[in-house]
Amino acid sequence: MVDLAHISKKELGKLFDHSVLPKNACEREIREGCRTARAYNCAAFYSATSYWTPVVREELAGSDLLIGTGIDFPFGSSPLPVKIAQMEEALRAGCNTLDLIINVGAVRDGRYDVTKAELDAFKRIAGKDALTKVILEVCFLTDEEITRVCGLIAEAGLDYAKTSTGQYEGPSMDQFLVMKKALTGTGVRLKVAGVKFPRPQNAYAFIKAGAELIGTRASGQIIDAYDQMKEIGLL
Repeated sequence: MVDLAHISKKELGKLFDHSVLPKNACEREIREGCRTARAYNCAAFYSATSYWTPVVREELAGSDLLIGTGIDFPFGSSPLPVKIAQMEEALRAGCNTLDLIINVGAVRDGRYDVTKAELDAFKRIAGKDALTKVILEVCFLTDEEITRVCGLIAEAGLDYAKTSTGQYEGPSMDQFLVMKKALTGTGVRLKVAGVKFPRPQNAYAFIKAGAELIGTRASGQIIDAYDQMKEIGLL
């Protein structure tokens, strides 16, 4: 667990994956987002699709930031061959961190064979070339379903379980702790997205609870609030 009381703002940046994900995002906004991610020393920059990856690569050249995109973002309901094609295209474009959205409907139908096939393919295709993160979209799942999916993520040997796309209702702390309990001792790390307002307080609460990454378009706002959070005694 990160010691938030004794961390520099530069080190703090590596707890954030900065993103620009709106459907109407244009090149100027993608470039501005990349520059924000560099300015705050974030871990990665994410766009919603590998269409933007050449622009992101140009903006992040010479930095240590990872280049990320979502796979089947934000719905996750495409057939596996479509998801595989997106994974392969993202890697060809130059991404080195990928967030796969699971098929939530399949999970709700108890079709864990669909989930397992997706996760195994994700590991096979991206595992050696990119950091792998799996989005559950916990707002649509029961605690039992969250636990089952986390178990499959661990079995597949993937790097992160992520709460949400950030496009729908974000996670509650209870849901995050269900994920944490399910993954304790597995080596799978935790990423939170969809942090609710007030974002700084809630983001730091998730980090204190065990999240190793926060995915957000508000990285700068949250990092800028660090001194204030310490001043008022939250950190």
